[in-house]
Amino acid sequence: MGVSRLDVFYRRLLLSKLFIGGWGKPEDLKRIFEFRKYIGDRERCGSLVPEDYPVHINKTEEHTGYQIHEGFFISPLEHLVPGILPPEAVKARFQFIVPKKWQKNRPVCIHLAGTGDHFFWRRRTLMARPMVKEAGMASLLLESPYYGYRKPKDQLRSSLKNVSDLLVMGGALILESTVLLRWLEREGYWPLGMTGISMGGYMASLAVTNWPKPIPLIPCLSWSTASSVFTTGVLSKAVNWKELEKQYAINSVYEEEIIKLLEYCGVDSLKMAPEFAKNDDSLSPSGDVRVSVGQSTRAGGEAEAELVDQVLSSGTSGGGLGYLPRSPGANNPLQGTKTESTKCSRPSLHRESISFMKGVMDECTHMANFSDRPYTIHSTDSA
Repeated sequence: MGVSRLDVFYRRLLLSKLFIGGWGKPEDLKRIFEFRKYIGDRERCGSLVPEDYPVHINKTEEHTGYQIHEGFFISPLEHLVPGILPPEAVKARFQFIVPKKWQKNRPVCIHLAGTGDHFFWRRRTLMARPMVKEAGMASLLLESPYYGYRKPKDQLRSSLKNVSDLLVMGGALILESTVLLRWLEREGYWPLGMTGISMGGYMASLAVTNWPKPIPLIPCLSWSTASSVFTTGVLSKAVNWKELEKQYAINSVYEEEIIKLLEYCGVDSLKMAPEFAKNDDSLSPSGDVRVSVGQSTRAGGEAEAELVDQVLSSGTSGGGLGYLPRSPGANNPLQGTKTESTKCSRPSLHRESISFMKGVMDECTHMANFSDRPYTIHSTDSA
């Protein structure tokens, strides 16, 4: 299947490369794959986030017909897999746009961010405000890890530095969505739903796979896995394949250890990927009390900083949530390198790298690797 003209046009707009840092630390990949087995099971994942997980509101703005509440909480992923998130992403931020008068019930839709959607302005302007005005529905906008205030200092715009960053983002959003859905239930909001566009729609689909109750889901322009967009789709040309191939070639841990952790997910990714590469000419080598809305347990940003510092300074963050230990060393993704320099120039290296990419992506992003598919009332995709 050829590449669409829209894809070609979009690729020309990409000014920076994805995954310039490579695959990420091998030890981090191992921890992510192990943790995926937990969040991929609805019953096991449900026990990872306490029912009364603390959520804080620290600012409220009054507008004509609605209020905007700004809040935050510590991402559960920091408790469960310590150190896997960059320090900037540990604190999950959100905006809650609430109508002053409800038409019927107290419905809320959680909007997850699409690719390149930093901060809240786009979703607030194009989605949340019209929904308040036209349907009397509240919207909760969650900021994704690696975006906006949660973007690492060494990351350029929306270009994730490592492949592992995308996998961490997905795991964090699954848990953070669970926190918010439970908080909204405690506060008496109903019915609840989730939506998102592009990556946001896909992440919303992942999030509701682990919600134990029926929930409306509207994923727009999304798909069942993230692997295709990076191996054969719109972002494949933006991937820094040269660095990925180099690391895959000289570090034996990828094909000798990590590849063995990849599990079957409906389609054998490792066997399918070489066919994609062969058929696609475009891939050429190259203190914490829960507060109600409108209230705050502490004043100002000092309390937020104190809470984040407290979590980051503790090894397992306490609270009985400790799960996977912080990765020992492994700061250099090229640690344990192969001695044969000729490995970097073998003819099959590019196809092997694409195959490995598809396997890694499908392991942590393919819907078949998660619980039963969510109840969907409407879905649009770009296929």
